[in-house]
Amino acid sequence: MISIQLPDGSKRPFDGPVSVGQVAASIGAGLAKAALGGKVNGKLVDLSHVIDADAQLAIVTEKDADGLELIRHSTAHLLAYAVKELFPDAQVTIGPVIENGFYYDFAYKRPFTPEDLTAIEAKMTELAKKDEKVERRVLPRDEAIAHFTAMGEAYKAEIIGSIPAGEDVSLYREGAFEDLCRGPHVPSTGKLKHFKLMKVAGAYWRGDHRNEMLQRVYGTAWASKDDLQAYLTRLEEAEKRDHRRLGKELDLFHLDEHSPGTVFWHPKGWTVWQEVEQYMRRVYRENGYQEVKGPQIVDRGLWEKTGHWDKYRDNMFTTESEKREYALKPMNCPGHILIFKQGIKSYRDLPLRYGEFGQCHRNEPTGGLHGIMRVRAFTQDDGHIFCTEDQILPECIAYTTLLQKVYQDFGFTDILYKVATRPEARIGSDAIWDKAEHALMESLRASGCEFVIAPGDGAFYGPKIEYTLKDALGREWQCGTMQVDFSMAERLGAEYVDEDSSRKPPVMLHRAIVGSLERFIGILIEQHAGALPVWLAPTQVVVASISEGQQAYAEEVAKMLQKQGVRAVADCRSDKITYKIREHSLQKTPFILVVGEKEKANQHVAVRARGNQDLGVMSTVDFLAKVTADIAAKV
Repeated sequence: MISIQLPDGSKRPFDGPVSVGQVAASIGAGLAKAALGGKVNGKLVDLSHVIDADAQLAIVTEKDADGLELIRHSTAHLLAYAVKELFPDAQVTIGPVIENGFYYDFAYKRPFTPEDLTAIEAKMTELAKKDEKVERRVLPRDEAIAHFTAMGEAYKAEIIGSIPAGEDVSLYREGAFEDLCRGPHVPSTGKLKHFKLMKVAGAYWRGDHRNEMLQRVYGTAWASKDDLQAYLTRLEEAEKRDHRRLGKELDLFHLDEHSPGTVFWHPKGWTVWQEVEQYMRRVYRENGYQEVKGPQIVDRGLWEKTGHWDKYRDNMFTTESEKREYALKPMNCPGHILIFKQGIKSYRDLPLRYGEFGQCHRNEPTGGLHGIMRVRAFTQDDGHIFCTEDQILPECIAYTTLLQKVYQDFGFTDILYKVATRPEARIGSDAIWDKAEHALMESLRASGCEFVIAPGDGAFYGPKIEYTLKDALGREWQCGTMQVDFSMAERLGAEYVDEDSSRKPPVMLHRAIVGSLERFIGILIEQHAGALPVWLAPTQVVVASISEGQQAYAEEVAKMLQKQGVRAVADCRSDKITYKIREHSLQKTPFILVVGEKEKANQHVAVRARGNQDLGVMSTVDFLAKVTADIAAKV
C-alpha cells in the first residue's frame, strides 16, 4: 500500500504504484480531463509519472502557474514539430520557456520570412488538433547520440555529447517528431490551443559569438483565448508607449551610432531629467544626505582592492596614462569610501549619509543595449550610509519609507520587495552574511512589507533588498536597492573611533531609489505614455493666440507664468488655432490656453487640459493658482 496526500491534507490509499493521471482519475473525471501534470513532493512531473512510495501530490491544471509553464514548454516542441514538417532540412537545437512564452532555435539554409511564420503557426494548429499523445522514453547517452546523428540532427547530438558518459537521457515523442528534453510536458497536443508566433531573430549557437548564427523563433502561449488576446493587447499598448518612439516624437532625446549606448538629451528631455534630478536632490537634503562628487577615472589598484576588478573586469572601460592603468568607474561606492576616510570619524558622526548623482560606465554588449533603458553610460542617484551595526535596522526602515514616498510622487504605488541572499562567489564570513541578511528581512517586516527570498542573488559583497515597480501595464521594473556591506569599507581601510576609543570599520549601506536616471525616465515615459504629469512635463503650458491681434497678450500671459516658475511658451504663429491645438495636443502638453479678443479684453484665458478637456474660461490669476497647485501636488 502507498498513501498519496493531496493539497487539502486528505490522503488516498493505493494498492501499489500509481501514475499521476490515475490519481487524478480517482478524484474525478473532470479533474482527469483538466490535468496537465502533477507536482510530486514539490517536483513538476508528467501525468504518466509513476509514484511508488508515499508522497505528497498536487494535480496541475491550466489554472496553475506550473500548468502554464507546461503549456509553453510543450508549445515550443509543437513549434519544432511544425518546422520539421514544413522544412525537413531544418535542424532543431534548443527551445526553452521564457517570460510570457517560449522560443526555439533552428539551423536552416535561408532566413525564415513572415510568410514562413504564418505557415508554421497554421501547421502548429493543424498538428495540435490531431491531439497526438506526448510520450516519454529513456535512452543511454551513447544510444541517444547515435539516434539523433542518424536523424541528421547534429546539434542535438552535440548537446547529448556534453552529458557525462554512462548517463541516461529522456526523449519526448509526439506523432512523427521526437525531441531531447528533460520534460515534463502536457499529455497530448490537443491541450495546446492558444498560441501565436511573434517574431524571428538571430541567435548564436550556445550563445557564443564564435559559433554559427541560428534563427530564433519566438512565440507566446496561454491557457485561454482571452488570456492570449489580453497579452497581445498589452503588447500593442506597450508599442504605443515605447520610450524610443515617444522620445523621438516628443523631441526628448536621440541615440546615435557615433556613441553607442549613450544618450543625446534634447532641451525638452533635459528639462525632464533636471526635474527628476532636482527632486531627488531635495530628497537628499531633507533626509540628512550630504551630496558629494567623485572622479570618473580611478586607478586599477583601487578596483583590485574592492574586488570589482575580479568580478567586473570584462564590463569595465579602461585607459592608460604614464604607464598606469585606470578604469572608468562602473559604480560610485569606492569613491565614497575614500571621501569618508578623509579626517578622523567618530561614532558620534554616524550614520553619515553621502549622496551623488554619479555617472558610471559599463561595457554592455551591443546586443544588450535597449534605448535609454540599458546603456553604457548612466547616472545613478547613488547613496551610501556609513553606520554602526546597531544603526542598520533603523536606517533600512527609514529608507524603505522614503523610497515609498518617492515612488508615489512619480505615480507608482505597487511595489514588490525581494531579499537577495548570499551568492556562491562572495567575500566575508558566513556570520557576517547572517547578520546582514537578518537585518534586511527584519527591516521589511518592521515596515509591514511582504517580501520573497531570491537565494544566491546578492552582490558579492553583501545581500540586498530589491524594490520593483509595477507599471500601468503590469510590467515589473527593478529600480531601488538597499545593500548591507560589512566588507568593502574595511578592505579600503575605512574606520571610525568607537565609544571605547577602539577603531572599527563602519558598516556600509549601498542604496539607490530610482537607480539609473536614464532608465527611470524611460520607465516614466512608458508609464505615462509620454503624457508626463504636469510637474514633470517639459512644457507645462502653451498660450496660443487666435490671431495676430492677441500676440502681445499671449506673450504677456506666458511671461507672467514663467515668472511664477511655470514652464510656459507663447504660440503666436499665423496658423489656424485648430492646427495649433492639434499640434500641442500631440506633444502631450498638459494645458493649452487659447486667447482671442474676448479673452484679451477681460484678461482671461480659455483653458484646454490634456485629453481634450475643456475647462472653460477663467482669469489668469485663477489659472495660475490651478497650475501651481497641480505642480505642487504632483498630479
